[in-house]
Amino acid sequence: MILDRYLLRQFFPIFFIALSLFSFVLILIDLFANLTRYLNNEVPVISILLIGLSYIPKCVSYALPISLLFAAAYTLGDLYARNELTCIFSSGIPFFRFTLSLLAVGILASIFSFFFDDIIVIPTLKLKNELSRRALGYHIPEFNSDIVIKTRNGRLTYSVDYFDNDKKILNGVSIIETDEKGSFISQIRAPSAEWNETYWEFRNAIIYRYEGGFLRSIPLVNNMSYNEHPDIFRRQSVDIEELPVKDAGFLVRDLRSVGLPYFQAQADYYHRYSFASTSFIVMVLSISMGSRFRKNILLMNLFTSLAAAVVFYVTEMLSMAMAGLNYIPPFAGAWFPVALFFIIGVLLLRSAKT
Repeated sequence: MILDRYLLRQFFPIFFIALSLFSFVLILIDLFANLTRYLNNEVPVISILLIGLSYIPKCVSYALPISLLFAAAYTLGDLYARNELTCIFSSGIPFFRFTLSLLAVGILASIFSFFFDDIIVIPTLKLKNELSRRALGYHIPEFNSDIVIKTRNGRLTYSVDYFDNDKKILNGVSIIETDEKGSFISQIRAPSAEWNETYWEFRNAIIYRYEGGFLRSIPLVNNMSYNEHPDIFRRQSVDIEELPVKDAGFLVRDLRSVGLPYFQAQADYYHRYSFASTSFIVMVLSISMGSRFRKNILLMNLFTSLAAAVVFYVTEMLSMAMAGLNYIPPFAGAWFPVALFFIIGVLLLRSAKT
């Protein structure tokens, strides 16, 4: 439709300018927050630049929703100030139909945000954190020796002498399996085990089990059922924000099966999905606010966009903190801000000028 193309031509230039501006501001905030530590540690300028460059995708991810909010609200407000919306409404076109293309942009932006975060943002954020720790001389200890892990509701107990995180190899492995009552079923001993992306491949493994009232030892043949993810053996150093969504799900599952605190990790896992939907939610908000200002459009829409973003992120921060402390379910902690602002957007949209 001609009006859809016209609306998008008005929208996208403002959106790309806002995205660049807000991303640049976020980069500057991170730079100035760490500037004193950079100077105290005499970090080279090239290292600071590399840290900043690796942080750009994360800034773009954060800036995307607020840029959509500002661009859509400003575009509609500008059309209203030039009386173009009045002409459109007079022609009998409903406001919802006129803004349908912007809602489609919000849906596409949500889909893009999810895959952009999982494929690009996660690796570059991990690189940024590693560069920062290296430049500032930070070291995160990894307790990868003398590990004892319980999985599958306590039925399997792993005892590992040392876990080589780089090669994904367990050294000095002993696995004890018990039934639901805690009675002994079998024990596996192996010099080492290597992760092959699906399960652990044991080397020269022996399994001990009772047969006919006697404890017998036989070579372990089928070991495909031992598929606990390697991250549970280095759980003290794992940051779920640095894991792709699939690995984050494995980590939550393993933490839960081991009996370790998993509420914060599960809330962060759900947040991967809820944050991606933010782009669509802000489109609903921006459309409802777009025709409310006729004067000082740039200033008023910038102010309302920043105010809405601050309120949203503060609400999100509080709900995620409560989910991490198990005051509310992790699913509610991740999705409550999204649901709340969606309802607010729909209510505002119903009272928008048409």
